[in-house]
Amino acid sequence: MSKKKDSDEPPVKEPSLGEILRTIRMSIPLTLREAEESSGVSNAYLSQLESGKIARPSPPFLHKLATAYGISYETLMEKAGYVAKSATPRLTGRLATFADQKLTPGEEQELLKFLGYMRSQKKE
Repeated sequence: MSKKKDSDEPPVKEPSLGEILRTIRMSIPLTLREAEESSGVSNAYLSQLESGKIARPSPPFLHKLATAYGISYETLMEKAGYVAKSATPRLTGRLATFADQKLTPGEEQELLKFLGYMRSQKKE
């Protein structure tokens, strides 16, 4: 019986900027209208960002969202394609707790989705 090599695993699709923004917004949790109030970015624009209709928002918008969502501005600039991906991964506040677990990007996304789900259950 042979062991499966890491290289045999299918590649994990990196989440898009819109997917990241939606996941973080929902994990806070905020509606689009609440996100608009906290960031100053219209909910229509936020919706277009999250759906991928707008893939590269301007740096000032990214700064507003980073501040409102409590995430790294540099990470958003990287995901939008303004700066090259750093060789040394940065830890965000939400995921630093799991830094020693060496999570894949897919696992990070799933963890954020689960956190959003758990927080939504507390509201009910």
